[in-house]
Amino acid sequence: MSRKGRVFNNDRLAAVIEESDSGYKFTYDPEYLADPSAGPVCFAMPKRRESYFSEKLFPFFHGLLSEGVISQIQCRKLKLDEDDYFGRILKT
Repeated sequence: MSRKGRVFNNDRLAAVIEESDSGYKFTYDPEYLADPSAGPVCFAMPKRRESYFSEKLFPFFHGLLSEGVISQIQCRKLKLDEDDYFGRILKT
C-alpha cells in the first residue's frame, strides 16, 4: 500500500510525504528548494535535495495530530482508525 500527500508551508507547496510498506519518505519540492527565502518545514528536516526516510511517521507530523476527545471526534466523523496516523494527517 502506498499513500502520499502534499506538504504546504505558508500556502506554498514545499514537499511531498509518502507512506509505503517500508516506511515514510519526505522530499522537498525542487522549486521550493531553489528559493533561498523559503525556510524549512521544520528544523529537524532542513532543506536538502535528498529525501528523508523513516520507518515511523516523522515526529514533526505526529506532533500535528490532535489528541484525546478531539482525536476521537475527528476519527469518528472522518471514519478513520485512531492508530492510522498518516491517514489522519492526510484527512485533517
